[in-house]
Amino acid sequence: MTQATQAIGRYGERLAERRLTAAGMTVLARNWRCREGEIDLVALDGDALVICEVKTRSESGFEHPMAAVTLEKAERLRRLAAQWLSRHGGPPAGGVRIDLVGVLLPERGAALVEHVRGVA
Repeated sequence: MTQATQAIGRYGERLAERRLTAAGMTVLARNWRCREGEIDLVALDGDALVICEVKTRSESGFEHPMAAVTLEKAERLRRLAAQWLSRHGGPPAGGVRIDLVGVLLPERGAALVEHVRGVA
């Protein structure tokens, strides 16, 4: 992964975090890692734990960011959620949800940020 790609990803994660906090969520962790992989953002939405995948694409990219969560990716996110829960005392009263924030960076103008709840 190039430095430019990493910078775009970090920028998208910052925009996603802003979107989640503006929606009233509390971000618990950023880029949480374990043997299974990495969770971009972990948040609380009321009493529900939210595992959030962030996908950032430039407008000239080949795939819309919301198309990036395949069945394989969804299963990996479920495994990561299980790892988080095992290390942090189990599920909260509100359960666990997996969300996706897609960030599309146009050539001009503000980024388009879309938050979809319960994708996997």
